[in-house]
Amino acid sequence: MALASFHSSFSALLIMALSNSSWRQPQPSFFLVGIPGLEESQHWIALPLGVLYFLALVGNVTIIFIIWTDSSLHQPMYLFLVMLAAIDLVLASSTAPKALTVLLAYAHEIGYIVCLTQMFFIHAFSSMESGILVAMALDRYVAICHPLRHSTILHPGIIGCIGMVVLVRGLVLLIPFPILLQNLVFCRATVISHAYCEHMAVVKLACSETTVNRAYGLSVALLVVGLDVLAIGISYAFILQAVLKVPGGEARLKAFSTCGSHVCVILIFYVPGMFSFLTHRFGHHVPHHVHVLLATLYLLVPPALNPLVYGVKTRQIRQRVLRVFYIKASG
Repeated sequence: MALASFHSSFSALLIMALSNSSWRQPQPSFFLVGIPGLEESQHWIALPLGVLYFLALVGNVTIIFIIWTDSSLHQPMYLFLVMLAAIDLVLASSTAPKALTVLLAYAHEIGYIVCLTQMFFIHAFSSMESGILVAMALDRYVAICHPLRHSTILHPGIIGCIGMVVLVRGLVLLIPFPILLQNLVFCRATVISHAYCEHMAVVKLACSETTVNRAYGLSVALLVVGLDVLAIGISYAFILQAVLKVPGGEARLKAFSTCGSHVCVILIFYVPGMFSFLTHRFGHHVPHHVHVLLATLYLLVPPALNPLVYGVKTRQIRQRVLRVFYIKASG
């Protein structure tokens, strides 16, 4: 909940800062097409997107509520899960409402400052989600490779510091995005063939030199994803090495099962994200509506599925959810 409050406050500060900046051109409004080439059936496409957003809201709020109110779940894995759920709430809420108004109400126009703010939060919180997945991999490594020192190594102070580092990294790396866009001149139709304001989609509309913007965007993407995937890979290499030394198949299976939820979440986040990133820059033969659909789903599917994955595969959370609904039903 604190992260949502931070999101609201920081959003207001960012809009104020951008509004007070001196722009080289009058601030244009952008026109969000939605799903280019599928304009006739956009209202049907909005239906599953709306369902995904609803699942993201209900699922992540439930996860936060259950862990927050159950002191027995105040352990590293669950505290990182609360951070992941809060980030997913912000990520989904930064994308879905405007995308749904474009697809359902044909409210295509979006102000320049609002567009840049949306773009910033989408990319910043995607970076933060990647960082939290690294933190969760670290937690699994410590739990399996150093079980007796788990609570000593990952005490609440360290968990708070990790969360702060992830937050600051996302903000610092992504603040230059809207700042660099101030130097661009938009002298042609500002039509974005997308359902939301995506960095490269906005950069491509400029008729001035965009080398710095493109280079910085690519560098941030490669730095964040490259380092985070490397860190996760190293963690799981050590985990695999430790598990293979455990005698007995049942003990190994139990050790592997503790990582199952995290591995599922990693695949849900990185696979469509990498595909979207690569097709946007190199997949010139991929139909544009396919790319836009994938890019939109990439921001809504992980927030919708993450609570389900952890709810189904984590016994403590599953039992707590069932207990809450059972009590309500009994009452």
